[in-house]
Amino acid sequence: MIGAVIFDIGECLIDETREYGTWADWLDVPRHTFAAVFGAVIAQGRDYRDVFQEFRPGFDLYAEREKRALAGKPEWFGEADLYKDVRPSLRQLRKDGLWLGIAGNQTVRAGGLLRGLFTNDVDLIGTSDEWGASKPDTAFFDQVSEVVPFGNEEILYVGDRVDNDLRPAVSVGMQTALVHRGPWATIQWDSEEAKKLPTFRVQSLLELSKLIADFNTDSALTVVAHPNSMQAPSATAGDSHQLSQRYRPV
Repeated sequence: MIGAVIFDIGECLIDETREYGTWADWLDVPRHTFAAVFGAVIAQGRDYRDVFQEFRPGFDLYAEREKRALAGKPEWFGEADLYKDVRPSLRQLRKDGLWLGIAGNQTVRAGGLLRGLFTNDVDLIGTSDEWGASKPDTAFFDQVSEVVPFGNEEILYVGDRVDNDLRPAVSVGMQTALVHRGPWATIQWDSEEAKKLPTFRVQSLLELSKLIADFNTDSALTVVAHPNSMQAPSATAGDSHQLSQRYRPV
């Protein structure tokens, strides 16, 4: 059964359109050109940070973030940058009694911004820079496991990327949901892994409440049908696969 839901940040909760636009401005590159190269880099399976190298070889992202801050143009996001389904989804999942968290590849500064937005809405907020581990390294998900009071098979990790989110989360035994938005999910949506790996594939975070409830109902019924087992069906790969297949759209 799923007891905890952990959300990725960029392009899951936060629409990064404005932020990447400010990077284009900082590089003195037309936003349309920056966006086109960004998409090309993702489609080639490269690290998104390679985009900056295309325009300025030797670009140091961390150093440039500091320069932006000193120039009065620090990385920033706020309420207006949240996807519209974020607030109602969090409210519903909290009402459902689920343990909620936010964890992704972000800076310490971003962690502060996230706490300003979500402290009263979730049980955990963590970033890669604060933890000293970043996705897709499984050490990041080991950290999630350490701070979330549920077993890995009871944790649903929600993200927009097959490579950074689904693949490593599944490898440590977590359930996953792929949300169809942002450049990565748009490009990866029809790939084999995007269809097979996630427990759920959703167009909106608002779909999660019912999907989780149905999944948990099926899990409970399976446990009742196997009274000698004390674990939910995700304890075995076969049962987990059969359950998760029911919640993927055709």
